[in-house]
Amino acid sequence: MTYEGSYLWEVRQQVGSRLLLTPGAQVLAVDGDSRILFQRSRDSGLWELPAGASEPGDSFRTTAARELLEETGLVVSPESLVPFASLSRGDLHTVTYPNGDVLQCFSLCFEARSWSGTLQAEAAEVLELAFFAEPPEDLHPPTRFVLGLYDAFLSSGNFQSS
Repeated sequence: MTYEGSYLWEVRQQVGSRLLLTPGAQVLAVDGDSRILFQRSRDSGLWELPAGASEPGDSFRTTAARELLEETGLVVSPESLVPFASLSRGDLHTVTYPNGDVLQCFSLCFEARSWSGTLQAEAAEVLELAFFAEPPEDLHPPTRFVLGLYDAFLSSGNFQSS
């Protein structure tokens, strides 16, 4: 789904660009060579994980699966996603978009290790997609933080919360 016509777009028509609190999900897709999929955002030019806001009726899992499909062309079963962390700190995950819209995002972070489909960037939001063995230099700050949560999850086996 494109931004125009989405639930968030409909709310923006009523409240303008003021701060909104938004639930959503992020997907850390790991391929067979332990590389992580990153996407370069059209808004910021920075690398980040596939992610997005929930729509009415979505669960965190269905949000994650939908966003991964929309932004990357990859299809994942919502049930196969492994939750590893939550990201809710306003100081880390408040985003101001080029048009002035401000969101504080509350995200459940999932790991995906199996999918189908063909990798293809969604042109309206994503400049490029790539798997990296090491994170690219110009990362979106919340993405860097999520990678730290993922490392802690891998080390401990415990769900991480921020």
